[in-house]
Amino acid sequence: MKKPIVRKLRCAIYTRKSSEEGLDMEFNSLDAQREACEAFIASQKSEGWIELADRYDDGGFSGGSLERPALKRLLADIEDHRVDVVVVYKIDRLSRSLMDFAKLVDVFDRGGVTFVSVTQSFNTTTSMGRLTLNILLSFAQFEREVIGERIRDKFAASRKKGMWMGGWAPLGYDIKDRKLVVNETEAAAVRRIFERFAKCRSALAVVRELAAEGFVNKYGKPVDKGMLYKLLHNRVYVGDAVHKGTAYPGEHAAIIGKTLWDKVQAVLAESPKVRAARTRAQTPALLKGLIFGPDCRAMSPTHTRRGNKLYRYYVSQTAIKGGADDSPVARLPAGEVEAAVVEQVRTLLRSPEIVVATWRVAREDIYGLTEGDVREALERFDPLWDELFPAEHARLVQLLVERVDVVTDGIDVRLRIDGLTSVFRDLTDIDRRAA
Repeated sequence: MKKPIVRKLRCAIYTRKSSEEGLDMEFNSLDAQREACEAFIASQKSEGWIELADRYDDGGFSGGSLERPALKRLLADIEDHRVDVVVVYKIDRLSRSLMDFAKLVDVFDRGGVTFVSVTQSFNTTTSMGRLTLNILLSFAQFEREVIGERIRDKFAASRKKGMWMGGWAPLGYDIKDRKLVVNETEAAAVRRIFERFAKCRSALAVVRELAAEGFVNKYGKPVDKGMLYKLLHNRVYVGDAVHKGTAYPGEHAAIIGKTLWDKVQAVLAESPKVRAARTRAQTPALLKGLIFGPDCRAMSPTHTRRGNKLYRYYVSQTAIKGGADDSPVARLPAGEVEAAVVEQVRTLLRSPEIVVATWRVAREDIYGLTEGDVREALERFDPLWDELFPAEHARLVQLLVERVDVVTDGIDVRLRIDGLTSVFRDLTDIDRRAA
């Protein structure tokens, strides 16, 4: 009499542990779960159960989500019909969410897979087994939610006491013994950033200044506008611990004084457009004292407002004193003439005559200076200009330009050679600091 042929059932063991604590031990929780599952599979050998060699272990992953690498690999193998039985130590090792488990059961059903819990015997192919499973999962989900509530309550209570509850250390602080401790070097940089923003009232200007200095944050990244705004809003710098929008006195020492903090927050409370308009209005005219009309008389900067818009002009002194008809060029739009002057300056700085003239003056103070050195430095003026903010533009124009003459068919720009040597030294110093 022939023995009946027993169909082989390929068993996949899935194990999970929520935290990483203890995973570096020689025999950890995952190993204990696997050992129990292996013993159960061995007891079902007569039924054709065989253990698959692949390991599906998720160490340090919560059961409240399906975003787990080993679980995803297991589901992919089920879809490919490589698994017949999924064996776990307890149901909550597979999932603590009733909704997620319903999704898993659908995958199991499509793949013709049976689900087995070693410590909770039931059969998912019957209605009673599915009811038992849903009841157990409901308790598992309830347990997870209660644990979450306890953790949130503990976190809130700790923050109310001003305790640091982990995470990335903000610039200006180090973490020692689970407390924030002031890093004096970084703290000085934070104070300078606050003071600079309070003075210039422009986030872009501060970001450009930090970029020119090669400044990076605690983790080696350059500071952008988003990072700067986050830093300026962070109440940890005035010694506060914040939880869900409410500030409590912190255990750590403050870096920023209350007066400076209030000044910065007042600036931040304004619309960025309003701040930008005020900055433009306060910025000195680029060509003040440098621009002259066709009659060789100075042209003065002025402005007018229409609604919320500011319009700037250069007006001839002849037109101011005698009327527009007395001057061939009575008024020029400031933005257009300034842009034309800057463009001419950029073109002149690349000309061989200016390079040679600058080299001849600068070599008297800088030993070994070559004409090529000067040319390379002046060529870097173009990208540098775009990184500067308006006040620096005005300083450089005053340094570089000796005179701007307005003629009937254009403008004539005359450069200051001694100013060019100063700019050359500035560019050389920037390169030296960057190196």
